[in-house]
Amino acid sequence: MALAPDITDLLARARADLRMGVPIVLGNTHGILVLAVESLEADRLQDVIALGADVDLVLTGRRAATLKARAYDGDVARVALPKDATLRWVQAVADPADDLSHPMKGPLVTRREGDPTLHRLAVTLAKSARLLPAVLVAPLPDPKTFAAEHALTVLDPAAAAPRLGASVVFDSVVSARVPLRAAQNARLHVFRPEDGSEEHYVIEIGRPNRANPVLSRLHSACFTGDLLGSLKCDCGPQLNGALAAMGAEGEGILLYLNQEGRGIGLANKMRAYALQDQGFDTVEANHRLGFEDDERDFRIGAELLRKLGFNAVRLMTNNPAKIAMMEKQGITVAERVPLKVGENPHNTDYLATKARKSGHLL
Repeated sequence: MALAPDITDLLARARADLRMGVPIVLGNTHGILVLAVESLEADRLQDVIALGADVDLVLTGRRAATLKARAYDGDVARVALPKDATLRWVQAVADPADDLSHPMKGPLVTRREGDPTLHRLAVTLAKSARLLPAVLVAPLPDPKTFAAEHALTVLDPAAAAPRLGASVVFDSVVSARVPLRAAQNARLHVFRPEDGSEEHYVIEIGRPNRANPVLSRLHSACFTGDLLGSLKCDCGPQLNGALAAMGAEGEGILLYLNQEGRGIGLANKMRAYALQDQGFDTVEANHRLGFEDDERDFRIGAELLRKLGFNAVRLMTNNPAKIAMMEKQGITVAERVPLKVGENPHNTDYLATKARKSGHLL
């Protein structure tokens, strides 16, 4: 029936449930109950333990490495949940905020038998919800019945997995003229993804010829840098510098992508900042949280450029990964235009880490 939600709708519902602390179910004939650790409450933890099944605390391989726990499954580790586990212990294992003051959380026993496919999918779903990448998982012999009894969202893993890794489809919502300080001949285009995630924006300066490589920048949203003028990064100066260059040239395309904190979300970025205050660099902080160096999806930028009719760019970037991804997605990068602005005493180490560990051309 057309009125029934499809897998895209159900994934959006599942993300919202996890963010609110509501469990979801993955599976058909056999499956798992999934709860996000970040939004977990004590009563639900006890309810899961009371199921009597072997419950796992599933972490990423990055977080497991920090905890010196064996990740037999490579990118994820299935930690056997102690029967007397408390909410404080579970969240301390998942969240590195108190790692230095309370380093002893083990011994952590990780599983090596069994298929981790559903566990891996559950962690990916938590990431896509911009939560800490840690979930509680309990096996369910009859997942559909359990979901119906408790009014829980149920996902078919075979349908959900490809959607989580697929390129997002966008609809053009609206565009309107928005005169800017840097360029009065600007238009703002709003694009809405069909999967219910964040909208993305394109600022078009002038009327660039679609047949020529357009001066472009892929700019990831940075609330602290772009809006608050934070000195911990160079994002605000890069945004303003790119718009100023496009205004001076009379045309350009700035893609403003809502992928805060290199794709981990503002809350997790603030967690990373707190870890940096403890002495970890930006990459180490991401790893301790359980994330990769960069979780952004640059395919979004390529798709939006195509939506607007562009196939070639002069890309304003210091990041070779952006160039490689554009080329991989069929967008020709005719020229790399350096954008070296915004260094100050507060972000010198941050920029040095990006150059040393992430290959930025600074």
